[in-house]
Amino acid sequence: MLFITEKLTTVHVKKNEVLVKQEEKIEHQYYLLNGCLRTYHTDELGKEYTIQFAIKDWWISDYIGYFGRKETVFNIECIKDATLYKIKRSDLQLIYDEIPKIERFFRRKIEKAFVRQEIRILANLTDTAKERYLSFLKMYPDIEKHLKNYHIASYLGITTESLSRIRKEIIKN
Repeated sequence: MLFITEKLTTVHVKKNEVLVKQEEKIEHQYYLLNGCLRTYHTDELGKEYTIQFAIKDWWISDYIGYFGRKETVFNIECIKDATLYKIKRSDLQLIYDEIPKIERFFRRKIEKAFVRQEIRILANLTDTAKERYLSFLKMYPDIEKHLKNYHIASYLGITTESLSRIRKEIIKN
């Protein structure tokens, strides 16, 4: 166990702090002990596209940069004060080499994440905005109170006005 824990570094992040900035190099992934983070991309016009929220017991990083380009395409912002463990890719590889069961464990987690991502892509293409909002509430229970409306709207691919309309419609029913 010491072999693993000595490769982890504890990180404390405050609300509104940006942990990872777009176009930086990245060599870590993060395990969230508590708090809430958001991954988002900002386009050339300054519009934000929220990709993911991370809550307790979730892993987060800019995986495009981490596994591929080495330069991030996303920002990771702290939404609620958070405590994380970070681990370098090279250290994680050492753990995989030494303890194959951990490599299998992570492979299974990545497979599940891949499936969730494909389900989300399909939902964005086929579901109504209301259906996407209801799915969001199931995936992230109790998180809504920590988020700004534009974070949720950005995640759902809708305007804040549409989000308000959907919420009013749900309350009526």
